[in-house]
Order: sequence, then C-alpha cells, then structure tokens
Amino acid sequence: MNTSERRPIGAPEPWRSETYAGALYGRVRDVCLRDAEGWSVSLDVARWSARADSADRAVLERCTGRVLDVGCGAGRFVEALAACGHTVLGVDVSPAAVISTVCRGGSARRGSVFSPLPDEGSWDTVLLIDGNIGIGGDPTRLLRRIHDVVRPGGLSVVEASPLDVDERRRVRIHSGQHAISPVFSWATVGSRALLRHARLAGWAPVEQWTVPGTRHFVVLRARI
Repeated sequence: MNTSERRPIGAPEPWRSETYAGALYGRVRDVCLRDAEGWSVSLDVARWSARADSADRAVLERCTGRVLDVGCGAGRFVEALAACGHTVLGVDVSPAAVISTVCRGGSARRGSVFSPLPDEGSWDTVLLIDGNIGIGGDPTRLLRRIHDVVRPGGLSVVEASPLDVDERRRVRIHSGQHAISPVFSWATVGSRALLRHARLAGWAPVEQWTVPGTRHFVVLRARI
C-alpha cells in the first residue's frame, strides 16, 4: 500500500523508511496509519507479503490483458498474474517493494502513479488493491489519473473499505506507538462513495462483490 502526492522537492517519502521495508520482509509487525485525532487503521503487511489468497484470486480472474498494479507492495499480484500468463508491471514508491516484486520473478519499477508511466493509455486492467484507492488523499483525482492510463474501455479493479465511509485524513505510518513517516494525505472510501468518485472521473460500474466480513471490491470500466 503506497501513496504519492505533490510533495516539496527533497521532502522525505512516507514509504521509504527502513521500518516499513522490514514489515514487507516480515521483520516488523504492528504497522498502521494514524492521524493526530487518534483514528488508525492497521496495515496487513504480512498478508500483502504472502502469496495470493482466495480473495485475491477472485481479483485475478477479473483481470484481462496487460495489467498494471498500482502500489504493488511486496508483489503478490504481479507474481500471480505473471504465472497466469499476463503481461504485468508493478509500480510502487517504495524501493523495498520494487525489490521484493522483482525477487518474486515479477517486473516492477519505482515511481508515483501521478508521474509518467510506461505505455500510458494502453493498459487493459489497472489494480488499486489493499486500500490503494487512498493514494494521494483524493479518490476522484486518482481515478481520473487511472482513466488516462488504461486503454479506452479498459478496466480498473478497486478494493474499497468494508465501511460506508468517504474520509480524507492527514496521517503518518506508525510502528507500534512510534511514527515512522512524515505526514501525508490519505483517503478511505467505501463502495458507495467509490462509485460516486468513479462516475465523476469517467468510469462506469461493472461489478461488485464482497468477501464476507472483510473485503469489498468494485470493477470499473473507463467510459469512452
């Protein structure tokens, strides 16, 4: 799970800390996002760093053609999609995430979704999984950017919050009680809010499904 927004030149990158890298490699636990008012959400880095599970496989089944995984993390989707024969690229602002993905046999590059990306306008499917709809703290802006990245009529598979929320927060990454990043913008949106943002950004809903009790997904198609 990763974010990149407009930051001053030379500002520290939230996802570059050694502690977050340690979490990706299983050496650090109890990592979360937290704001100054006490709101927090755990980052399930252990699951993200494991192999694709049954809920992930439902996402894989809906991917078509060439796939771009935005905020690829440790690379489980890139690994699984490549094994299924897809051309797939992971993009992440964390150097540790890119290294992990490549070590799993996948292709990945370090960078922000808001910076130029390879083959813009030609990807068949773009993934925003594990809360990555929160990237940059502005879901409409993010979905507009993804609309530019996919081909006309392309798909985006997005994981939404299981809660009916539409929130913007200024957060830090924490390990236990200790902040390990600068403050950055993050968003949390449930399925209903996600559909509102998607329509504003030029997307039409295709499908929704829920993994009981835990995870919610939406498939969007770019309107031409």
